[in-house]
Amino acid sequence: MNCRHCHTPLDQVFLDLGSAPPSNAYLSAENLRIPELHYPLRLFVCRNCRLVQTEDYAAEAEFFNAEYAYFSSTSRSWLDHAKAYAELVTRRFGLDRESFVIEVASNDGYLLKNFVAADIACLGIEPTASTAAAAESIGVPTLREFFGSGLATQLANEGRKADLIAGNNVFAHVPDINDFTLGLATALKSEGVITLEFPHLMRLVEFSQFDTVYHEHFSYLSLLTAVRIFKQAGLRIFDVEELPTHGGSLRIYGCHQDAGHKDASVVASLLAEENRRGMNTDGFYQGFQAKADAVKNGLLEFLLCARREGLSVAGYGAAAKGNTLLNYAGVRPDLLPFIVDAAPSKTGRYMPGSRIPILAPSALDENPPDYLLILPWNISDEVRAQNAGLAARGTRFVTAVPELRVD
Repeated sequence: MNCRHCHTPLDQVFLDLGSAPPSNAYLSAENLRIPELHYPLRLFVCRNCRLVQTEDYAAEAEFFNAEYAYFSSTSRSWLDHAKAYAELVTRRFGLDRESFVIEVASNDGYLLKNFVAADIACLGIEPTASTAAAAESIGVPTLREFFGSGLATQLANEGRKADLIAGNNVFAHVPDINDFTLGLATALKSEGVITLEFPHLMRLVEFSQFDTVYHEHFSYLSLLTAVRIFKQAGLRIFDVEELPTHGGSLRIYGCHQDAGHKDASVVASLLAEENRRGMNTDGFYQGFQAKADAVKNGLLEFLLCARREGLSVAGYGAAAKGNTLLNYAGVRPDLLPFIVDAAPSKTGRYMPGSRIPILAPSALDENPPDYLLILPWNISDEVRAQNAGLAARGTRFVTAVPELRVD
């Protein structure tokens, strides 16, 4: 396999999690009677451009299909994040009724509904029929397609270049990252702005966040690598923000190379920090496997101890990251009998691989567990606040990443 960006042959393994089914391929009761398709889940790091990437086994259409079950609007904190972003960029870049906004991977309209409410023309691009239908139902215009240079050329030819192109947690999800980035450049007005949010590889390594690795995430990005990818497409990153979302993310601001946006000093500062930590050397990427194994072993020891002591454990949040963790650790219903989730698209189904049943949150009220394992640790504060009543009844909250923590 060659690097998806610079085509250098890949020979340095960053992480090997064995084999697992796609993390968002939730099972119906009927699915339990048939075998599941598993793919190897292994990451390489390019010694040239330092792009961390999954080994090629399947196309994106196999992961982002009509059965896709992740709906962004399920999380209250994520909705608040999207609203704050919309207000920020509207003020900063003077967006108004004459502007046009595109969001790539617009999901269920969680973000663009803020622009609709502000009477700013917008278009969502979303390939999964389930989430696109939800967006359309709240008045968000949506194209049900994958984004790339071909679609971008079509939009440009139709006179629909954007003043703002937003992409939250999509840059990591595209197998052809060069074509995707070229599409961003093609669909952008001469003085337009691109913002992309994605988990920061520096934080992933620092906090042992191996559970954010799954097949749908084709790439794991540093600012060093993002700058390089943008430059090849004729784009320039002129600003960057470090965000707390997803355990530590970057929001990069991009434009055409010759656009008038001034470079913020924080870009050079963060590039210097990544270099200081060695992200441009082989050494930074060695030893991550041991961190993943330590998290896995800590979770297993906790679950086995709880079972020996006759204490009950339930899971909260049927998140993709939870599927990565549970499948790598080999956790099955004997150690974790059920998981609750607020998304109707997931309740009544089963976790892929582990086949743990997913119930509605009301199951916790009916039978409060001794421990509640929060799988989407990035929203653990939100989960704790929502389940304060359980804590009052004696339930203790548990997270496994970056290390086991019992409150």
